[in-house]
Amino acid sequence: MSPMAGERLAMLGLSGRVIGRSGVVVLGSFFRWGLIVASVTGLVWSEPAAANDDDDEETGSEPSYQINDPFPDRPMRPTTVPEFGQPKAIFYNPYGLTDWLRRHGIGLLFDTTNEYTGAVTPPTRGFPEYRQGSSNAGQYAVSLNMDWERIAHVKGFATHMVVTGRYGTPANRMFGDWLNHSSEIYGGGGNVVVHLVMAYGEETLYDGKLAIAAGRMAELSDFVASPLYCTFQNNAMCGRPRAAADTGYASTFPAGVWGTRVRGRPLHHAYIQFGLYLTEEGIFSYAMNRTGFKFNSAYINGVRMPLEMGWEPKIGGTLAGHYKIGAALTTAPQPDSFEDITGRPYALTGLPQRQHRASYNAWVLMDQKFVTYRHRPDNKDPGLTGLWGFLYNDKRVSLRNWQVFAGLISRGTFRGRPDDTLALAFSYTAMSPGVQRSQELLRAQGKALPNRATGIQRHAVVMELNYGVHLFRGVLFQPVAELFMRPNGQGNLRDAVLLGFKSHVEFL
Repeated sequence: MSPMAGERLAMLGLSGRVIGRSGVVVLGSFFRWGLIVASVTGLVWSEPAAANDDDDEETGSEPSYQINDPFPDRPMRPTTVPEFGQPKAIFYNPYGLTDWLRRHGIGLLFDTTNEYTGAVTPPTRGFPEYRQGSSNAGQYAVSLNMDWERIAHVKGFATHMVVTGRYGTPANRMFGDWLNHSSEIYGGGGNVVVHLVMAYGEETLYDGKLAIAAGRMAELSDFVASPLYCTFQNNAMCGRPRAAADTGYASTFPAGVWGTRVRGRPLHHAYIQFGLYLTEEGIFSYAMNRTGFKFNSAYINGVRMPLEMGWEPKIGGTLAGHYKIGAALTTAPQPDSFEDITGRPYALTGLPQRQHRASYNAWVLMDQKFVTYRHRPDNKDPGLTGLWGFLYNDKRVSLRNWQVFAGLISRGTFRGRPDDTLALAFSYTAMSPGVQRSQELLRAQGKALPNRATGIQRHAVVMELNYGVHLFRGVLFQPVAELFMRPNGQGNLRDAVLLGFKSHVEFL
C-alpha cells in the first residue's frame, strides 16, 4: 500500500491501527484487564454500603444537579430557594452542626478527589520524551452555598462560591496524548492553595420556574452538563464531553468568567436556558488567571452566548431521562486552522492565520434509564442507564471537529452492593479537515506540528470500564481500565491500555 493510500484509509478510520491485528490485540487486552478489575472488585467488597449512600455528587457539581431536577410538584417551603446539594459525608452531621447550618441557610461542602492511572503498555519507540509510567492527579474543593431568604429574608436569593486546589499530572502525556486526558483533573488550578472557581448570586422566582444567575461563573457547569459524566474518569467524558471546550473560550471547572444565565421551566419536565459569558484570554494559564481572583477586564476579548433546551421525562414514573439540544456563538477572535490572511495555506506562506470573529458549536445530548432492577423505599432504585451524545464545532477554528460518545451505567448490579456502579464508555473524536491539511503541509517541509503533535492528527478513540465501590458513607473507590486508540489522534503512536483508580472522599 502506498503512503498516500494509507493516509486516505486513516482519514476514513480504516487504517490497520484501528481495525488491524494490533488494534484487536490491544482492544482484547483492555477488556480482559477491565473485566478482571470489575469482577474482582465486585466480589472482594461483599459487605453492603451504608443505607442511602448513593449520592455521588462532587463539590462544585451542584449546577448540573439543579438542571437535572425538574421543579417540585408543590410550592417550595419554607424557602423559595432550591434545596442545596447534601451528599453523604464522613462527618455527615457532627454534633448537629450540619443541620443547624442548613436550618440557618448555609450549605458547606468539602471533598477531595484523586485519579491515578498507569500505562501497562509501552510507549512508541523513537520518542525519547515518552516513557511507560504512572501518575496521580487530584484536587480538594470547598463549596459554600447561602440561602439569603433564610438569613436575611431576601426572597428567592442565594449565593454560591466554589474554591479548589489542584496537584499532579495525568499519565496520558507520558505516551504522547494531549487530546483526551486519562484523568479529568489535569490542570487549570494554578498550583496554588486556593483557586477561585465560581462566585455568583442567583434569584429564583415563581416557585422555581425562573432562575437568574450572575457573577463569576463556569459556563459548562450549566450548559452541556450532566452529573452522569463523572461516573467516568477520562477527560473525554468527565467534566463535560471534551469537544464542548475545544477552543478554550468556553469556561469550565476550575475556571470561571463574568457571566449571566437565565433558566426558565415553562413545563414541568422541560426547560430552556440562555447565557452570556465574557470570554477571557488564557483563563486556564498561570500567567493570566493563576488564582482565579483576577477580576479586571484586561484579557476580555469577546462573548459566548449559549442556548440550550431540555426535556426531562420520567417514563412510568420511575425511569428518568434527559434530552438536550443546544448551540453557542463565540465572538472572540480565533485563528483559521488552514488559511492565512490572503486565503492561502498559512503552512506554505508563513503569513499570519486568518482571524474569525464569529464561530459556533452545537450539541445533542441524551441519557435514559432503561430498567429498574428492584425498588427501594428512598426512590433511588438500582437500574441500567444509557447515555449518548453528538457535539459539532466550527471546523474553521477548531481542533476537534466533532465528537460522538455513548455509555452504560449500571447501579446496584449485584444485589449485595445496591449503591455500586459498573460503567462502560466509548468516545470517538474527529479532527478538523483544516488541521489535518495544515499538518500534512508542515510535515512535508520538515517543520514542527502544532498541538504538540508528532504525527498527523485525524481521529481518536477512548474507552473506559470501571466499577465504583462505596466503601462506606462518603467514601468512593473506583478501579478503572482505559483504552486509548490512536493517542493524540495520531496513527503513528501505539495504542495504550491504562489501569488505575479514582477515589472520592466527602468530608462535609
